[in-house]
Amino acid sequence: MAKESMKAREVKRAKLVEKYAEKRARLKAEGDYEGLQKLPKNSSKVRMHNRCKLTGRPKGYMRQFGISRINFREMASSGLIPGVKKASW
Repeated sequence: MAKESMKAREVKRAKLVEKYAEKRARLKAEGDYEGLQKLPKNSSKVRMHNRCKLTGRPKGYMRQFGISRINFREMASSGLIPGVKKASW
């Protein structure tokens, strides 16, 4: 499980990305790279980190489901994800 402070940091970054998205797109279209450098670093979408929606785990993230591989495996084994059959894992 991820620390609460790490989860909070990601939420803060998401808010900054959303806040500056329009301004960032406009500056990129104009080619004003000096203006882009003056924006906060965490307002860039690249600095976002995918995390599991259930546990906040940053590694082994499955984008299609929005959860980590460990949670996916547990949910698939218990039959919570339809259409997934247990093979040899």
